[in-house]
Amino acid sequence: MKNVRFLSTSTVRPTASPSESTRRIELTPWDLQLLGVDQIQRGLLFLKPTPSQEKKLKGSDSVIDHLKTSLSRTLDIFYPLAGRLVMVENDDDDKTTSFFVDCNNHRGIEFVHAVADGVTVADILEPLYVPDIVYSFFLMNKVWNCEGVSKPLLAVQVTELVDGIFIGCTLNHCVADGTTFWRFFNTWSGISAGSADPTSQSPPIIGSGFLDGIINLPIRIPFQFQRNESSNTTRPPPLKQRVFHFSKEKIQQLKAKANAEMSTNKISSFQAVLAHLWRSVVRSRRLNADEEVFYCVLVGMRQRLQPPLPEEYLGNAILFGNVTATAGDLLEHGLGWAAWQINEMIASQKAEEIEKYVADWIKTPKFLTTTELLIGNKLGTGSSPRFNVYGNDFGWGRPLAVRSGVGNKFDGKLTVFPGPEEGSMDFEACLSPETLLAMADDTEFKEALVS
Repeated sequence: MKNVRFLSTSTVRPTASPSESTRRIELTPWDLQLLGVDQIQRGLLFLKPTPSQEKKLKGSDSVIDHLKTSLSRTLDIFYPLAGRLVMVENDDDDKTTSFFVDCNNHRGIEFVHAVADGVTVADILEPLYVPDIVYSFFLMNKVWNCEGVSKPLLAVQVTELVDGIFIGCTLNHCVADGTTFWRFFNTWSGISAGSADPTSQSPPIIGSGFLDGIINLPIRIPFQFQRNESSNTTRPPPLKQRVFHFSKEKIQQLKAKANAEMSTNKISSFQAVLAHLWRSVVRSRRLNADEEVFYCVLVGMRQRLQPPLPEEYLGNAILFGNVTATAGDLLEHGLGWAAWQINEMIASQKAEEIEKYVADWIKTPKFLTTTELLIGNKLGTGSSPRFNVYGNDFGWGRPLAVRSGVGNKFDGKLTVFPGPEEGSMDFEACLSPETLLAMADDTEFKEALVS
């Protein structure tokens, strides 16, 4: 059996210690709700550098040393990621705790150089299902975000394949969301390739001033770390992952169809594709018409606040938007109806709703749990087709593909990425083998995948 061997493990720290690094970052309700779930795991697959590319890239150092050096310079900008999560037990009678990020503790991040013996790029890209070995390309599998009090906030594994390189990052979700994750990745690749000057890069914007007058910081919460590995409720069924590719042309057709059915022009391309996937999964699960089905979509809130939060904001700015229907209604009413339900949910996430959510959360904190993720008849979509994934050139060319780790995977998790071609989308679908087999025979679903 092919496996991954660790060749070396090291700690990478920022090259500089700016005065801002003494700052303490208080966590917001958006951050704290994620304490009890897994971290963000995303990685990119590249061809190996050619000898000429390698010589130009590394000089007298190895590619691995070059990546570590450029990573250290990137941490000069994203210095909070080299810190640690701190939990404080409050001196009171209500048994509460508070969490913050200690940026002055430059303990650094974990960097592992590994090799996947005998594994080729084709072994990753050609199988119908994503091979399980991809999970071994990431560090800290199944480590909860609250464990950042003793583990790095960021861990990087660079795995050499026979003819490729996979760069996988695991980032504590309490500290950052997908927007921050890909800004970090984009900055690192630019510094590595020499196309970005570290001194001219916009640093992350830190602080929770936008919550002034709404809540008081630090937030006191009744959170206790408790993992029950033996509980059957936390054991997912056997799952498989398959990447579905939607071309720009097919996406436009779905969007046009959805809008025509509802006599509107407000349904977006993304919403039309989500509706198409939702209907196909529900058909393939062969549910009874009266069974309830749920779709949870992560909604970015940066531009919905007044005033808007900048893209450089370091932290989470997402809400979990939920759409509920019966299987019968979803399938009988058509693509446009399903897309419109998603559209209305997303449109309802306004600034006043955000303030209400934050204020209500303080009164009754609710933490997302692994058990909750495993509820049946649910679909959930994370990530975004707008992230700059294929612009990450470390100095030897664009990535071939993006893959995610085992973190927060459940039956119904659909992770969206931009496709390699402009305007296309890829969905990494984590579903039961039975559902995936049924989708392969779903004529309506397959028609949207054919180029």
